[in-house]
Amino acid sequence: MKKRILVVSSANMDFVMNVSRIPNAGETVIESGSYKLIPGGKGANSALAVQRLGGDCVFCAKIGRDANGEALRKLFAAEGLNLSALRSTDSAPTGLAAVTVEADGSNRISVFEGANRYLNADDAEEALLCYPDALFMHFEIPDEAILTAAHFAAKKDIPIVIDAGPAKPDFPFDKLPPLEIFSPNEAETEAYTGINPNSAENALRAAVMLQRIVKSHYYVIKLGGRGALVYDGKYYNIAPSYEVKVVDTTAAGDSFTAALTLEYLRSGNIMRSCRYANAVGALVVGREGASTSIPNEKQLSDFIAMRQIEL
Repeated sequence: MKKRILVVSSANMDFVMNVSRIPNAGETVIESGSYKLIPGGKGANSALAVQRLGGDCVFCAKIGRDANGEALRKLFAAEGLNLSALRSTDSAPTGLAAVTVEADGSNRISVFEGANRYLNADDAEEALLCYPDALFMHFEIPDEAILTAAHFAAKKDIPIVIDAGPAKPDFPFDKLPPLEIFSPNEAETEAYTGINPNSAENALRAAVMLQRIVKSHYYVIKLGGRGALVYDGKYYNIAPSYEVKVVDTTAAGDSFTAALTLEYLRSGNIMRSCRYANAVGALVVGREGASTSIPNEKQLSDFIAMRQIEL
């Protein structure tokens, strides 16, 4: 039976711009690169990753009653997501992310919350009536929705996974119940701990510091091209990444943590799950866009076979 994951998070339309370089203040640069509108948002990226990789995803988010919101709803439906908890609002337009992708594949993202800021505690609590195998969240929605969902899940013994982006150092972590997995990337880890995880030693120091900030069974720090560090409060290990040509890093972290959660539910093995998630991340960074870069089960299995990856 497929593992059901409830994603309570954000949905945006991404305005993706491929540029040769970032303009200086007051400078205008004529670009020959492409631009396009691509469905995205951390929550949507993770929800699509869960569904495409063989999970059963229920997506709880809020969109506007506008053209972008309608486009997102149609995409999600076509992908097979359970949209019983997807809500529309007249209070704000659908969230928008302006994504600038440079020649080396690195990105800079400015997010306009829009309808995402209207996702509330009632929405989150109602969504949990779907009886999920895990609750998955990001910090692109109001604190109230995150805390309500987390406490409702904890009462039902539903494991909670938080992909700790975007960085929100002022989040009331002390009000969260114990989590199963807490997973920031490098920049988010530094924002929370003041430690740049630019080496294995520093990554471990940061993981120990995270343990003082939020209670979790596992801390998984995404280290980009260096893989991921896993810490359980006593021991740590590093799951290496798989080398690919980087085209666009957008959605890589969201897809990684979604894949990690799904495989962890299936196998119960955190290191296997990290290796699996690293393979997903490698495929994502080798493609352009957010939702358009997320692989399906066959594409992933082909990649694992081709690279002779042992999970």
